Amino acid sequence: MGMKPEEIESLIIEAFPDAEMKLVDLAGDNNHYELSLKSNAFAGKSRVAQHQMVYAALKGNMGGVLHALALNTSPL
Repeated sequence: MGMKPEEIESLIIEAFPDAEMKLVDLAGDNNHYELSLKSNAFAGKSRVAQHQMVYAALKGNMGGVLHALALNTSPL
């Protein structure tokens, strides 16, 4: 099943309009990605909180439609 990169990018930009991101499909299967994401929204937040914000932005797709997402987050 999986998610197309454009779908993920759209959800991320919707949640983090100032985002600087790099999304890589690790297996070419639309199901295993690596996301490097910078946003001012992450300022002052722990790494766990930052990742929770990304999962929330994906609107329930993480762990279901989207199987694996390696995250690297940081403030701008």
